[in-house]
Amino acid sequence: MTALLAGYSSTMGLDDKLSNAADKLGGQAKEAAGKASGDQDLQAEGQADQGVADLKQAGEKVKDAFKG
Repeated sequence: MTALLAGYSSTMGLDDKLSNAADKLGGQAKEAAGKASGDQDLQAEGQADQGVADLKQAGEKVKDAFKG
């Protein structure tokens, strides 16, 4: 676990990154389920979830850039 946290000043940043990755995977699963079932609303919701996760990830990268 220590190796995973190397380079992070707090676990909060790591927690956020893991949460964003989980959100992106969830969005991909929703999109795939929507495609498979022909549910365009579910597919769009999955794409939106992925977009939100991508924006959060970009925010984390900006914070990391200012940390050092």
